Amino acid sequence: MSAVAPCLQAEGLTVQYPVRGGLLRRVVARVRAVDRVSLAVDPGEVLGIVGESGCGKTTLGRALVGLLAPDAGTLRIAGRDVAALSPADRRRLTREVQMVFQDPFASLNPRQRIRRILALPFEAHGLAVDEALLGALLERVGLEPAHLDRWPHQLSGGQRQRVGIARALALQPRVVVLDEPLSALDMAVQAQVLNLLADLQRQSALSYVFISHDLSVVQWMCDRVAVMYLGRIVETAPAASLFSGPRHPYTQALLGSMPDPVPRRERTHRLLEGDAPDGRDVPAGCGFHPRCPHAEARCRAELPELRALDAAGGHQAACHLL
Repeated sequence: MSAVAPCLQAEGLTVQYPVRGGLLRRVVARVRAVDRVSLAVDPGEVLGIVGESGCGKTTLGRALVGLLAPDAGTLRIAGRDVAALSPADRRRLTREVQMVFQDPFASLNPRQRIRRILALPFEAHGLAVDEALLGALLERVGLEPAHLDRWPHQLSGGQRQRVGIARALALQPRVVVLDEPLSALDMAVQAQVLNLLADLQRQSALSYVFISHDLSVVQWMCDRVAVMYLGRIVETAPAASLFSGPRHPYTQALLGSMPDPVPRRERTHRLLEGDAPDGRDVPAGCGFHPRCPHAEARCRAELPELRALDAAGGHQAACHLL
């Protein structure tokens, strides 16, 4: 972590979903989709969030941009506690963090032209907007001002995602949360959008929270990576350090699932076996212990906390065995 103050910081962030049952639909349990997560994003940094489906990545991203209210913990944007601000100040501050959604087909209103879609962020914050500004936004993401008059159904998947990126950049945020921005696109378009995101990040010194299941993209795109399992961060490290020397057994298994360019080469990490436990019935102790080949008695009884594995504290993992 650098000495520069983080532009986005979460401490002990927790988000729970109620589980309802019975005829009266009463709350019978709560799922901790995000469980006491702490992280920080430095200016100009790309932080990757990885993990299996259902681990809480998307919920964390939505909490970071204010689309979900956390049940516990603190969220700071530019050093200011969001919960401690007045509604007006909170609204102004949340302009600093915007989001690009996973599905470009669902994230754009099919009943609005692109002009209206791009103008809405300005109107919501009482800011002036004109045709030239909207056209410049489209040009910034590789589209033409003529696209302002089109409907979403008239655009390809890659073009829709570019509109989603332009909408996220409209208010000039410091941080953009990218929730699986490539998963709904074919391979050729994925490469185009990925290069666009990298160019925008370099040009504007943007910070990204890059949520993805594609580990090869994360390895190429991100400066640091946080690995999530059952709503918790189990390992975080600089990307180069994580991919060259993962320490947590879950991270090792996750990286072991990456396609190997040399198919017959012996794998250095054991493949991940079994499914993650149901979020309504998380096992005691370390949540990974039912799938961990190295689990001991302590793992089944005591929850491990993140701790530094190097002198600088840049590589951390939550495992009793380290």
